[in-house]
Amino acid sequence: MEFTQDEEPTIEKPIVIAAMQDMGNVGSIVINFINDSLRTKTFRIAKTSYPTYVVDKGGYIDLPNESWEYKYTDDLILFGGGKGQPQSNNEINALCQDVIDVAKKYSAKFIYTLGGFHTNRVLDNNPKTYITTTSIELTKQMEGLDVEITPQKSIITGFNGLILGFAKKNGIQGIGMYGELNAPEIPQYRAAISIIKTLEKLTYRKLGDTNQLEVIAQEIERKFKN
Repeated sequence: MEFTQDEEPTIEKPIVIAAMQDMGNVGSIVINFINDSLRTKTFRIAKTSYPTYVVDKGGYIDLPNESWEYKYTDDLILFGGGKGQPQSNNEINALCQDVIDVAKKYSAKFIYTLGGFHTNRVLDNNPKTYITTTSIELTKQMEGLDVEITPQKSIITGFNGLILGFAKKNGIQGIGMYGELNAPEIPQYRAAISIIKTLEKLTYRKLGDTNQLEVIAQEIERKFKN
């Protein structure tokens, strides 16, 4: 991975929210929404050293722009969003470590990540968000806040799981939020809305009006019903 930093934010002890594109695009939808809503500013960019694919534009190829941005506003740092994740474990690990390094640099005490939670439960347009944390003690605190805890043991792969492991190893508290979805291949805006509302509840801050996401969710539902 290659990292470049264009600015030095004047922030101290921020909350870090870090997530990348995953099933249902949930991670990207939430990160992109918050960035747009809060008008965050880019200060650091992570870029893959080698392309993981090429784009055939009809007779000639082009290289994809595989990069992810760190953005900030007030007491908040956001990382990720955009498209895709690195394809190699080494690069995902390098990204996770860089997020941790940035968190330490600005004395962040908390990291949130988020993504999709595949379930066969009939959601009826009202998916739940399940939470897991970096410690039993923190989970017990969450249980008193009327949130749903992940219901069973499972393995969480990719950046949106590994970042919690890196946080735990580095003594930073972390919470993973995973919104229910039935169809991982379809963008899941209702799962994203559920996560945003849970995130607002836990951070005590307004992240934006989700009505636009609701409209997109309805459009997608009409499309796939037809």
